[in-house]
Amino acid sequence: MSEQTTGRAPAESAAGASGAGVTGPRAGGAARDAGPSPWGRLFLGGVGHNLGLVAVLALLAVVGVATADTFATTANLLTILTSASIIGVITVGATFVIIGGGIDLSVGKLMALASVWATTVATQSFGPWVMVFCALAVGAAGGLVNGLLIAYGRIVPFIVTLAMLISAQGLAERISGRRSQIVTDPAIAAIATTRVLGIPLLVYLFAAVVAIGWVVLNRTTFGRRTFAIGGNPEAARLAGLDVRRHTAALYVVSGLCCGVAAIMIASLTTTGSSTHGTLYELDAIAAVIIGGTLLSGGRGTLIGSILGVLVFTTITNLFVLNNLDTDVQNIAKGAIIVAAVLVQARARRATP
Repeated sequence: MSEQTTGRAPAESAAGASGAGVTGPRAGGAARDAGPSPWGRLFLGGVGHNLGLVAVLALLAVVGVATADTFATTANLLTILTSASIIGVITVGATFVIIGGGIDLSVGKLMALASVWATTVATQSFGPWVMVFCALAVGAAGGLVNGLLIAYGRIVPFIVTLAMLISAQGLAERISGRRSQIVTDPAIAAIATTRVLGIPLLVYLFAAVVAIGWVVLNRTTFGRRTFAIGGNPEAARLAGLDVRRHTAALYVVSGLCCGVAAIMIASLTTTGSSTHGTLYELDAIAAVIIGGTLLSGGRGTLIGSILGVLVFTTITNLFVLNNLDTDVQNIAKGAIIVAAVLVQARARRATP
């Protein structure tokens, strides 16, 4: 099971799918491209990098067993998976956006806004399906606004999504009156408490989103076009792809993931609140970077991003079990992010 990791090959696939070839200097450059060096293939290739992340998780497990008696218990491992589920769903959407050459800083507060909208007294009175629909609709609408402003308004993604973060935060506070809204619908509350074969339903939802995301990214035209646009948007445009429409669609995908995460966090905390999702955008982006996706777009793996989520979640769990301060935890996370970016830069320099 391999994932697309380069922007060049998907661009060619997209060109073939659209019936239009790429001509001019780019074609000559492709002919002269000797391919990445062994170092570049190791880091930028999904398999090698993912194996490295698995090794990091194994090392963290060894540290956990050595420093905390409760680390290897079933209850603690399920706690790690449950904690990873919500941020993991958001990370799926963030992976699509970043591979496509964008960035989304609004995911945390879009999730908060969706959770608040879905848990108002008026919304809950219509039952669980309307609550789910509202969460997904709010997330998708926020993503659509982001996508339209970025793709058609030609505004820098950083600025647009930062503005959406602030706006979503303000709207969530306005709707909720800065108070937590209690989830009274038993069906929504049961999502977090239900277990199947001893595993929380939230983990199954997380796995389902990852599976759907993997198939879309690696086995569909939409996924191939995402790599192509992230790798070289001008070449993708010359190949006949509608770059602007696809870019807008990527932010809608991110928004939908925020809507799913909103239902999950509302169930887990039994509340809808404007305080949900604080700094989730940074955690999601960090997980994507750790997973090997280039911030410049065009290369990345969804499985790598999920392994990145598990690495950060495990680190957090280790700090909690060992009663270490949050500031030390944040310093450790920051150091890991910087190290990952430095390795990415070295890998890119090693690629002709």
